[in-house]
Amino acid sequence: MVTGFSLSSLFGHFRSVYYEVFSFSNKLIKGHCKIWIFQPFYVLASGSLVTFLLAIMCAYLYLFPKFQPVTDSYETPKSSNSVGSCNVFEGTWIQDETYPLYNASDCPFAERGFNCLANGRKDRRYTKWRWKPNNCEIPSFNAREILEKLRGKRIAFVGDSLSRTQWESMICLLMTGVEDKRSVYEINGNKITKRIRFLGVRFSSFNLRIDFYRSVFLVQPGPVPRHAPKRVKSTLKLDQMDHISKEWTDTDVLIFNSGHWWTRTKLFEMGCYFQVGGSLKLGMPTTTAFKAALNTWASWVDTSINTNRTSVFFRTFEASHWSGRNRNSCKVSRHPSLDTKGKDRSSISDTIIDVVKKTAAPVTVLHVTPMGAFRGDAHVGSWSDNPSVPDCSHWCLPGVPDMWNEILFSYLLSKNGTYLQ
Repeated sequence: MVTGFSLSSLFGHFRSVYYEVFSFSNKLIKGHCKIWIFQPFYVLASGSLVTFLLAIMCAYLYLFPKFQPVTDSYETPKSSNSVGSCNVFEGTWIQDETYPLYNASDCPFAERGFNCLANGRKDRRYTKWRWKPNNCEIPSFNAREILEKLRGKRIAFVGDSLSRTQWESMICLLMTGVEDKRSVYEINGNKITKRIRFLGVRFSSFNLRIDFYRSVFLVQPGPVPRHAPKRVKSTLKLDQMDHISKEWTDTDVLIFNSGHWWTRTKLFEMGCYFQVGGSLKLGMPTTTAFKAALNTWASWVDTSINTNRTSVFFRTFEASHWSGRNRNSCKVSRHPSLDTKGKDRSSISDTIIDVVKKTAAPVTVLHVTPMGAFRGDAHVGSWSDNPSVPDCSHWCLPGVPDMWNEILFSYLLSKNGTYLQ
């Protein structure tokens, strides 16, 4: 949002024009502006007022062709993922008073742990930011139009709790276009919880289903092999997809994520090690294992997904804002940061992009890492259902995940795209 012109900057420009116009007059005379100005008079000596004004105008346009007003915004560095001629992931966070697009307290599918305002957060400014790509516009959100476009479809999110957050966000966004809220329900009557492996919400008026599958590694967890060392409590079979993957094929849109669980603390320190075939890989680094798992996923997409029907997306790693020597301190800021401080890059995201490039099937990367790097103001922090445990990984709802979904909708509703046959 444009917050106003910088007056000091504006007067500074004109002051420098005043001092430079005299030295610039020689260039004008030689034809730079193609205006005849009599040399004896230079600028104001006794020449016509019209000539003077034309000279000022030419000098200003020559010296400052791209003067722009000051804006209240936070901009990403460049990346390589684009939609047509516009890269929606290169852009700026701008203030927008029409946001947020829903009230989480009015959405029964918004997890209480992500509803920061209901959990005591007082400032609402973090809900007032909208993502603006540099060279195009994300279509204004219209829940009814999107619901009509998605009529009769099935969407599935697969991944960890960040995937569940995006799933909850999508449902809450679309519910704003439904008159009878009772027509939207979880198909098994389940409440939204952290550990349940499957949740499915049906928009009965539109014959639309939006599912979430909890599969934090995407590949198959396994038991302890025979003769394994005592420190091995479980394994990840890097060459086998999660057994529930058979439930993901009958979909129109698939959105994957993975990454937050691929750490030593959540694997080795819990006794979980990698396995390929019947062989334990005790010395395999997590980075190598993650790429092996993604290659298994890519092979599964190539062989199991009918891409004539199903549009496949993979969301990159979501920037977190832990700080401190051991990255265990969580201080939520009041505003987006001016600098990404290196959080716009992630080796996990780089691996995802690299693997997707090599898939035979068309897969779209939702490269959200850079845009989230500025948003240290939008994390759950201590405003969760467990305030004693601060959280600088997950996002408040409404918040950043809503923008992921607006970008996703921009793909699905693209007139020139091949999404949603």
